[in-house]
Amino acid sequence: MNGPQITVVGNVGGEPRLRSLADGTYVADFRVAMTPSRFDKTSESWVDQETLWFSVTCWRTLAEHAHMSVHKGDKVIVTGTFSTRTWTDKDGIDRFSNEIDASSGGVDLTRGPITQRRFVRTTVADNGESTTEPSDEAITVDTYTGEVLSEQAEADHVAA
Repeated sequence: MNGPQITVVGNVGGEPRLRSLADGTYVADFRVAMTPSRFDKTSESWVDQETLWFSVTCWRTLAEHAHMSVHKGDKVIVTGTFSTRTWTDKDGIDRFSNEIDASSGGVDLTRGPITQRRFVRTTVADNGESTTEPSDEAITVDTYTGEVLSEQAEADHVAA
């Protein structure tokens, strides 16, 4: 999608919702709020402006990772393509929403350190055989729930 690129730092307004499309593509949606502030020379203080809300859509692996990693209240950084959608609600009132088609995102480290955990994606072929994508120091997790599937891998990770 073409359009202006935007980076927003804000707080997640609710738990990300993960869904799978008919072709198996994962999509995650969540909202991010940010309140800009401006310096008021008259009062010589910072004054909060109106809170802006952004609807964020993540696709494929980013959607899976956002669903496992981002939670309500987290301070996040989201980068992607910005657009504004307008519609008329059931009462005839014109509405709009700020939307970001995310290309990347993460938790803001000003709130504390984060340890990235790589995982091995396990897939089942049509013939019933399991295959995995190798990764050094990997932890096998369920990509939908985030549940650790390999206890030994978790123990090895914690010990490292």
